[in-house]
Amino acid sequence: MSTVIYPSPIFGPVHSRRLGISLGINLQPADGKVCSFDCIYCECGFNSDHRPALPRPTRQEVADALEQKLQSMVAEGDLPDVLTFAGNGEPTGHPDFAAIIDDTIRLRNQYCPLAKVSVLSNSTFIHRDAVREALLRVDNNILKLDTIHPDYIQRVDRPAANYDVARIISDMKRFKGHLIIQTMFMKGTFNGESVDNTTEAYVGPWLEAVKAIGPKEVMIYTIDRDTPAHQLAKATPDELNAIRDRVIATGIPCMASY
Repeated sequence: MSTVIYPSPIFGPVHSRRLGISLGINLQPADGKVCSFDCIYCECGFNSDHRPALPRPTRQEVADALEQKLQSMVAEGDLPDVLTFAGNGEPTGHPDFAAIIDDTIRLRNQYCPLAKVSVLSNSTFIHRDAVREALLRVDNNILKLDTIHPDYIQRVDRPAANYDVARIISDMKRFKGHLIIQTMFMKGTFNGESVDNTTEAYVGPWLEAVKAIGPKEVMIYTIDRDTPAHQLAKATPDELNAIRDRVIATGIPCMASY
């Protein structure tokens, strides 16, 4: 099993298929994974395989490390396109997430004002007022919605606590368009069951939910790195392009990454 555990609190920069040159901000421990999902396609592996012994980085540790890295990048004349909250698990679960967002925006404005601040989130904490208000302050509020089928969510995303997709959709609507929906499309099997969400049974209802939410953009993608479940397969470019074109036909911009 080949998986990636990212350094913390800063990693990269790395090249993102969707975002460009991205400096990563990891709010989880450097030696393991802490996430409210346990996705079978996660490049960081299953939660049970990477239990951390170290604590999460503190707000001050994040700010200090980010400032030091940005100072170095400014000196080298190699600025990032985006500062991206990602890494070893769900960033919005950090108890100081909102304050860390404020620190990051301040440092971005000081050192690389053209860079965007992005958050990759699985949406499980967007019902919290402080989290929602912080996400309204970032440039790219990227929220996951792999499907609207509860059985698929339990089979593939495997949330650690109760996950009500109707509530998630309702909470997404509260952003009033200030969000980007991110969806993984894939094929294959897990524990002998299909995980193919490229069929009309999945795409049609998902598209109706996307239209109801009204995001400023949709990002669809497929498997790109090693996964802890080994019977998964990529969606084809033709399949992704067909889904992309259906989103665009609704008037919502959509990017497909293969």
